[in-house]
Formats: sequence, C-alpha cells, structure tokens
Amino acid sequence: MLNPKRVAWLFIFLVIQVVSMLAIPTISAEIIDNGVATGDIDYIIKYGLIMIAIAFFGFASAISAVYLSSTESQAVGAKLREQLFDQILNFTNEEIDQFGTSTLMTRTTSDVLQIQQVLVMALRFLIMDPLRILVAATLAFTREPKLAFVFLIIVPILLFFIVIILRKVNPLFRSIQIKTDRLNRIFREGLTGIRVIRAFNREEYEEERFDEANEDYAQTSIAAHIYMSFLDPLMILLTSATSIMIIWFGAQYISVGEMAVGNLVAFTSYSFNILMGIMMLSMIITMIPRMQVAIERVYQILDAQNQIVDTDRPATLDAYGKEVSLAFNHVDFRYPGAEKLALKDIDFSLKDGEKIAIIGGTGAGKSTLANLILRLYDIESGSIKINGLDIKHVTQHDLREMIGFATQNALLFSGTIRENLKYGNEEATDEELWHALEVAQGADFVSNLSDGLDSRVEQGGANFSGGQRQRLSIARALATDAKILVFDDSFSALDFRTDAQLRKALEPETEDKAVIIIAQRISTVVDADQILVLDKGELAGKGTHEELKASNEVYQEIIESQMKGEDI
Repeated sequence: MLNPKRVAWLFIFLVIQVVSMLAIPTISAEIIDNGVATGDIDYIIKYGLIMIAIAFFGFASAISAVYLSSTESQAVGAKLREQLFDQILNFTNEEIDQFGTSTLMTRTTSDVLQIQQVLVMALRFLIMDPLRILVAATLAFTREPKLAFVFLIIVPILLFFIVIILRKVNPLFRSIQIKTDRLNRIFREGLTGIRVIRAFNREEYEEERFDEANEDYAQTSIAAHIYMSFLDPLMILLTSATSIMIIWFGAQYISVGEMAVGNLVAFTSYSFNILMGIMMLSMIITMIPRMQVAIERVYQILDAQNQIVDTDRPATLDAYGKEVSLAFNHVDFRYPGAEKLALKDIDFSLKDGEKIAIIGGTGAGKSTLANLILRLYDIESGSIKINGLDIKHVTQHDLREMIGFATQNALLFSGTIRENLKYGNEEATDEELWHALEVAQGADFVSNLSDGLDSRVEQGGANFSGGQRQRLSIARALATDAKILVFDDSFSALDFRTDAQLRKALEPETEDKAVIIIAQRISTVVDADQILVLDKGELAGKGTHEELKASNEVYQEIIESQMKGEDI
C-alpha cells in the first residue's frame, strides 16, 4: 500500500538530515581545536560557512521528509477509507449485523486516523533514529573510546525502564480502542433514539450510561498517559546524568592532555543524539501497538468474506423485457445463528400486471420476505426465481436493476429532492420525476416548496414529516421504472384517504409490472389480486380479500382487530 518511490525519496532525505545533524558537532570540534584554540580566524570563517551550508541542507531535507511522510500517511488513510467503504457497501445484511453499525463507523474513521497518526511519525523516526543512533555511536567511539563506558551504564538503564513502561502501556492502548467502540455505540444510540428517550423520560438513565462509559474510557486513557509521562522526566534525568559523567571524566582527560576540548563538545552532542534516538524510538514503539490494533480491526472488515457472491458464469437477466415473473418455490430461511426458521415453506408466484399483497402481524416475516427478493440474505432451501432464473444464478446488479424498492423506514439522503428521486435512475427527466410524484401523491407538497425539486433534504429527511418521506420514497421507487415494485410497509404513515388515492393512481402505472405490497392495514391490501397471510413465518393463507375474509382465521382476526367487526 506504501508508494515505493515516495518512501525511497523519504529515505534519501532522512539520510541527508542525519548526516547534516551529526556533521555539525564534528565540524564544531574542529573549529574549537584548530580555529579558536589557535586564533585562526580564516579557519573559523571557512568552516563556519560550511556549517551554515550543511545546516541549510539539513533544514531543507527535514522539511522534505515531513512533507513526504505526511503525504504518504494521508494517501494510505484515503486508500483504506475507500477500500473500507467499498467493502461495507458490498456487505450483506448478515455482515453488517455481525460487526454493528457503530463499530463499522469507528473502524472507518477513528481506527484509520490512528493508523495515519502513527504512520506519519513511524515513516520518519523508524528510519531516521536507527541511523542517528548508529552514526552517532560510531563517531563517539571513534573519537573518544575512553568515554564509551558512559553508554554502557546509561543505555541499559534507559532500555530497562522503557521495557517496563511498554509492558504497562500496550494493553491499555488496546483496551482504549475497544472502549472507543462502546462509547460511540452509546452515543449513536442516544442520537438515533432521542425521541424514544424523551418519550419515556429516560434522559437521566442515558446520561448515566454514557457517563459510565465515558469515565471508563477516560480512566483507561489517563492510566496509559500517566505511564507515558514517565518517559520525559526519565529522559531528562538520564541525559543530565550522561552530561555530568561526560564532563566529569572528560575534564580529567583534558587536564592531563589526553583529550581535546573540541572532542568533549562533540562527544556530548553525540551522546545526546544517541539518547534522543533511543527515546524517540521508544515513543514510536509505544504507538505501534495502537496502530497494530487499529490495523487488525480494519483488516477484519477488509478480509471479511461476503456470504453472498455472484456466480462465476451468471445468466443474463433482461431488466427491460416485456414480461416479468417472480416465484418463491417452497422457500425456507433462518437468520444466521437462529434456531428457528424465520420463513418456512413460502410458495407463491406472480407476473406482470398482477398485484400481490402480504399481510401479517409484527414479526410475521413480511420485511424478511422483501429482503429475500433483493437477495440481501440467501435462503436455506427452495428457490426464488425471476423470469424463470434462480436469483443465485444472476448478478446482484442485474437482479436489483429489476426491482423498485420503497423501504419501510423511508430513508432519504441529504441533498435535494431531485437527487433523491433520481437515486435509482440517474437518467430520469424532470417530467418523469413529477409524474412519479403525482402517482405517489407527493406532487402537491413538493410544488409548494420554494425550490420545488431542488428543495433541500436534510440527513434522513428530518425536515419532512413521516408521510412526506414515505411519498418521496414511493416516488423514488416509481422513478426507476423497474419491472418489479416492492412496497415494504411504505404506506403505513399515510392517512386512509391518501392511501386509497395512491393505490388508485398506481393501477394504470403497473399494468406491465409485478407489484408486491407489504402492509399491516387491511385497507391497503383489499384490492390486491392475491393476498398472502403470514403468521409466525408461515403461509397461513392465500387468496383474495373475500376468500380470506370468509375462510381464513388469521385474516379474520386481523380484520376484527382493525375494523372492530365493521363490514369491509
């Protein structure tokens, strides 16, 4: 995923930066011993100018290295987010349920950001600091091997404390990532469920739940950073001890003529670079486990195997053919991990010009059946066929191109009404959009908006009522001009009058289409060619309204509960 060319240039600039960083104390030593000590002004000026030139090249290299590392980390982050989004879009409902929405959001944003933040530092310091330590140690041992014993004392002490701190910190950083998920999940539930929370006066309970998760996250984070905070004073203490030892022993060597003053100055600078290199490497090492956790979580998504894949040699499904048919042949389905079947032995068929209605109580399996038509889940046994082709033998794209779907929750995207209506058919004209709105009984309220089709839609359609959102959702399905129309309880927020007007307007529009209407209201399904009655996942009845009214007990109970015995 890293760009080899960019990383190669980064390496070159970091080498230049390290060389310039350590060349300066070396030249300083020469100036002190051969210029200052002898009073040679020309020597001082000459090597002073060389130092300035080296410092300039070092500065330019450092800026270039920062630019390249930042660019590379941002490119990696952008690529990861793109791959994650593409992968999640192709997830089945099963994979989405397995991970959870809040976790998917956290991994796409927070975890990728964590990878970027560590990567931008790791690309520089994991290359620069080993070089820095190696070159500084070589120069120090070459110039004054007599003082090398100082490192044999200080470096093991530093490494000992760094290892202890890392062993304490790494598990805490792993825990922080998990607790971030929990915090985001509670926060998301609070936002999406705000109406329910207020309706039941549960604000105080949700505040306590969030505060508990927030406090748990904060305490873990504080503990991790407390351990990390020991690194700075430890570094200051050991650096000071190193300087004292070098100056103490160096002064004695100078006094007896065994060391030049310039060498002492250079050796002090080398020691500082060695200790700072070790310090920076230790900081990066403490960050790497956090990045590893983030990478693991990201690749759990990227490596997840989609349970629903297209066959290698798909059959061709003509979305624009004159005729269309849909058939469920003794279909059984259960949700992943469930013991009981959600749908059992579902068997029916319809063709263009026919309308089937599906009715049943809450939890009867109506929306589950709609999801199976779109192949959002795969069935356990039986078959679902469109135009005689098993939907497993055609591509998901071709399958869904055949279907106009109005969802139960009438989800709208932020943007404009026009953009939402053209979501399933980008080629739809304004005339076609207005016609779809007229059929969906939404033309009146859209035309009354100041910007008409260009009126703004807030996230989730929050600036429209439930009934308006449903009408826009229905119009979006109609604008696709698909051969199969599925209305998944999408009339539920409409009043009886609008419901009746919409169904009447649908009649001439669906003469060449197969229509499935899923509903809980009897009034919505009475004019269907065939009504399927679902009860606890099983087909409890099949027939027209009059047939079921006369003979089907479950249907009679639904009528009784809704109409209180009134004649329909």
